[in-house]
Amino acid sequence: QVQLVESGGGLVQAGGSLRLSCAASGRTFRWNTMGWFRQAPGKEREFVANITWSGGRTNYADSVKGRFIISRDNAKNTVYLQMNSLNPEDTAVYYCNAVGYWGQGTQVTVSS
Repeated sequence: QVQLVESGGGLVQAGGSLRLSCAASGRTFRWNTMGWFRQAPGKEREFVANITWSGGRTNYADSVKGRFIISRDNAKNTVYLQMNSLNPEDTAVYYCNAVGYWGQGTQVTVSS
């Protein structure tokens, strides 16, 4: 059974940082692009960032460029999202994604 399990969410003040992790099990994703999406209350799920299997190419939404960093450890089948300079607009449930699989999400709340 394939599972993606996110962790690292929480409550943080504006300007703070959080590091999200997504651990995959059930199969290896080392050859696949993995990414992060988020969904704020009342809004559609939106793309945040993704990273190719080698880590050689990353893509970011304009809203997080320069503040968030995506990385991966293929040996651990894990992808990370380092989030810096957080602001209240970053409040959302953050989801990990890989080849059609989704995690259950982790809540990130940024207070002003």
